[in-house]
Amino acid sequence: MQKFSERQIQLLNEPLIAQLVTIMKDGSPQISPVWVDVDSAGEHILINSVDGRLKLRNIHRDPRVAVGIYDPENPISRALNVRGRVVEITNDGAYDHIDFLAEKYTGKRAQPGKPSTHLEDRSRQDRLDPVTN
Repeated sequence: MQKFSERQIQLLNEPLIAQLVTIMKDGSPQISPVWVDVDSAGEHILINSVDGRLKLRNIHRDPRVAVGIYDPENPISRALNVRGRVVEITNDGAYDHIDFLAEKYTGKRAQPGKPSTHLEDRSRQDRLDPVTN
């Protein structure tokens, strides 16, 4: 499995909004701004979403996706574009993951004081295999 470089992981660990591209039923692209993370092995981009969203419906039908993330202060040399397939969708750990992402991007937990099952049964993590950068 191809791993992200240290430079790419550094970019993914910063609180930069990424663009997730999925494929609509008619074959046209659908773009969603998303919060992203990278797994500890440096092999998958992690995205958290709520069940029923258009991007998840598209992924269930066609797992091919693209993700782009760009540093607004240097978008030419600090950018990452990944094409791949979603290899796993799970509820396991989804609440903890959205909590982590919320703190990373906003400085606050997603649902302070809520039990961990509140979002876990509705949220999903998508893992993307890096194909190109």
